[in-house]
Amino acid sequence: MDLQAQNIFLFEISPVDAIINLSFALLCGLIVAFAYRATYRGVNYSANNVIAMIMLAMITALVIIVIGSNLARAFGLVGAMSIVRFRTAVKDTQDIMFIFFALAAGLACGTGLYLVALAGTIFIAIVSWVSVQIQTENPRKREYLLQVYVRTIEQDLEILQKAIDDNVRTAKLINVKSIGEDKKDLNELTFYITFKRRKRETVIIDELKKLAFVERVNLYFDED
Repeated sequence: MDLQAQNIFLFEISPVDAIINLSFALLCGLIVAFAYRATYRGVNYSANNVIAMIMLAMITALVIIVIGSNLARAFGLVGAMSIVRFRTAVKDTQDIMFIFFALAAGLACGTGLYLVALAGTIFIAIVSWVSVQIQTENPRKREYLLQVYVRTIEQDLEILQKAIDDNVRTAKLINVKSIGEDKKDLNELTFYITFKRRKRETVIIDELKKLAFVERVNLYFDED
């Protein structure tokens, strides 16, 4: 019984094994980061998240190396982590998915399951990339609300309509409102639009702002 109790709290790992574990964690973290860059389709992309994916895999592996089979260290880690409070809110579900992806890769590397970690990381990365490509090839129809504020004459409206049509699949004018009683005041034009392909939101805004008679452009869409 005493020997078993001592084995529970025994933890031995050579520096070479630790470096190997961390090296595999680095490799898996790089794969996760590249997959994140290749598949991200949100509006809040940050290069810091890419670096965080790599570091998270390595840190997780290091934590598992330190804990090993030592129950005392495991409970100590739980106590230490309960003191730390993380206040960064993760709003994008894709970010959450890749955080767990990096954690899982780091856990596998930290326990020495190199082939499982590498094969699993590559497989999941490929699946995530293929899923995004399928969604891109067959995008779900999504309507956006486009508001354009103009000081214009009738001929300029034709130019505006053409600029919109060149960047969207469909455009339906649903509302025209004059802001103010003076003819020089703004006119608000509201359209329902759908894009021909993804990542055209900023393009259409830039194109419309280039028109001399356009004062302001607003584009509204959901995050689903």
